[in-house]
Amino acid sequence: MNNKITLKKLQKMKIQKQKIVMITAYDALFASIFDKSVDIILVGDSLNMSFSGENDTLSATMDQMIYHTKAVTKKTDKTFVLFDMPFGSYTDKKKALKNATRAYQETGVDAVKLEGGREKAKIVKYLTKNAIAVFGHIGLKPQSVRSEGGYSIKGRDSKEKDDIIKNAIALEKAGAVALIIEGVKPDVAFEVTNSVNIPVIGIGAGVDCDGQVLVWSDMLGFYDEFMPKFVKQYLDGGKLVGDAVEEYVKDVKSGEFPNLDYTY
Repeated sequence: MNNKITLKKLQKMKIQKQKIVMITAYDALFASIFDKSVDIILVGDSLNMSFSGENDTLSATMDQMIYHTKAVTKKTDKTFVLFDMPFGSYTDKKKALKNATRAYQETGVDAVKLEGGREKAKIVKYLTKNAIAVFGHIGLKPQSVRSEGGYSIKGRDSKEKDDIIKNAIALEKAGAVALIIEGVKPDVAFEVTNSVNIPVIGIGAGVDCDGQVLVWSDMLGFYDEFMPKFVKQYLDGGKLVGDAVEEYVKDVKSGEFPNLDYTY
């Protein structure tokens, strides 16, 4: 039996109210671990912060995203893999198609994700007409952090709420196969999820979405420079690895390693 998660399976999960689980991954090692459990792996431009040490996601490039996505798709047999289109790669529909086609051809990814609402609907429609599956991303948009002067929760008033709902509906009409909604009040996410027929994955958007996504280095405790309120830390990974490395250093310095058990 083919256990590969497909768009049809994700749509069925929404209809049957089965929660969809998404996590980020950027390499083959962690992708192979996550592939056993989750439904979707997002190769997110968040790697620009947690792995490249940048302050935001904006300097991530197509080459960088393709490199990491190729590594992920090599070790994912079951999981649906989503390619995060980096800042500047979809400023118009022809540029978007060129870059999305490259992502499809070079990585074998299942879909691409881009940020924006009604203003990106024409681009989404153009991509879908050219056989590219597109996830939208509304609410808080990390690629807009500089133009908006920082990160801020969306949907705090009726005007913002109405705007977010209209964005979701417009993207669905344009052909988006799913949505990610980030950093919005829970009542807004609830209304969005019930206003569209496509899966809605939340991050910092409450429990009523069709699924949830977290950045793996946040939830496993490897990135502590900034910890959003919505992140539940399931492991103190940084401390565990740090303690193990200290033990290794101690063993080498003292001559305990390698002993005969680790010698040919």
